[in-house]
Amino acid sequence: MIHSISVLRQSLFPAASQTARLPARVVQAISDHDNTSEVVIKFIQLAIITVMAVLYFLSPKRGDPDLQWTVPFAIGLYICLTLVGLVWATRARIPDWAVYASIIFDMALLYSLIWSFHIKYGQPPSFYLKSPTLMYVFIFIGLRTLRFEPRFVLVAGLAAIIGWVGMIGYVAFSDSKDMMITRDYVTYLTSNSLLIGAEVEKIILILLVTGTLTLSLHRAKGILERALSDRDAAQTFSRFFDSDVAQELRESDLQLRAGEGVNRNAAILMVDLRGFSKAAQAMQPSDVMSMLGQYQKRLIPIIQRNGGSIDKFLGDGILASFGAAHVDEEFTVGAVRTVEEILADFKTWGDDPLLARFASGGIGIALSSGKIVFGVVGDDHRLEMTVIGSAVNLCAKLEKYNKDLGSLAVIDKATYEKALESGFDPKFEPKLTSGKIVDLGRVQEVYAYGI
Repeated sequence: MIHSISVLRQSLFPAASQTARLPARVVQAISDHDNTSEVVIKFIQLAIITVMAVLYFLSPKRGDPDLQWTVPFAIGLYICLTLVGLVWATRARIPDWAVYASIIFDMALLYSLIWSFHIKYGQPPSFYLKSPTLMYVFIFIGLRTLRFEPRFVLVAGLAAIIGWVGMIGYVAFSDSKDMMITRDYVTYLTSNSLLIGAEVEKIILILLVTGTLTLSLHRAKGILERALSDRDAAQTFSRFFDSDVAQELRESDLQLRAGEGVNRNAAILMVDLRGFSKAAQAMQPSDVMSMLGQYQKRLIPIIQRNGGSIDKFLGDGILASFGAAHVDEEFTVGAVRTVEEILADFKTWGDDPLLARFASGGIGIALSSGKIVFGVVGDDHRLEMTVIGSAVNLCAKLEKYNKDLGSLAVIDKATYEKALESGFDPKFEPKLTSGKIVDLGRVQEVYAYGI
């Protein structure tokens, strides 16, 4: 009971700290949703009032002609105010006081229409208590669930209850001499008598629907805030991951845990800037980061558009994989094409002020392929997606082998020829060479570029 009262209180007067804990961009996203919802609400209100107007003007009218103008006037006024609200909602955020006013006016219009029935048909006031038009009250309450503000639903329900109590009071006091109160349901339905229990039941139903919707929306708002906050965090953190890796994380059905991985056939690419450390020592930190940013800005799109995934940045080095984050039967084609496109881009570095110092032999690229493990390392507090295996070790050693050959790029023979077999159309003519790689401890055949 205490919890329910607390929830209702929070619905009417949400704690400032609750919103304060959310990032400003998440609060703005919720506000944008509410603004859009308010436009939808106005269109639905126009549809409802149109239906009411059509039904009113098509129905036969009896009673005092001098009072028949009241309903058309109320309908016309409501249409005008709704159109004003629609224009307002499309141009700016509607303030809370205007929403509350709209809620009250919704109920006032509905009850004015119901009240007019006894005049329209020349009957005593108790006649309108049996009108099925009262069911529209649930539509007006339900409309407020389109915004994630439980207090609007609660106010709509309270306005409906207060309004109906007023309608009952009008019946009781305006015709107190001839008012017939009955306890017989049949008499109630077949006469203009008043059954107190029936009216109390209507009020209870409105209260129950309002309470249910308010509590449901309160929970839904909490879920929305967490979802938007998580989405915002995911979008922010995804910038620290390669797009393929981020997608793999989003689409995974299982919670990632350290030590989990999958076996894949993949290609491993390493790119390194020659002489970067020496150049960085003579530069301002901001200039170093600008240079790195420009270098990565040029290479990363090349890698990604050919199906590669950035595994990590190793200072001025880049480690990428093809066919690891997702299965790709022709991963060697994209990998070798990436090497050639990076080399083509490298030829233009002389025109880039930030990279010009590396334009003459200032890059080293290596590519190898084989079975690797793509998975998660770390602990429960920090996880990292990575690639592990002999192909990764070979790639690292081949990258260093560039210095011995004086080459810009080397690709192990098996990887290059597999790409050719898969339909790769080379734009360069690398030289097949072989030599003993000291770190590897054996002779390795490679295709070398730039020697």
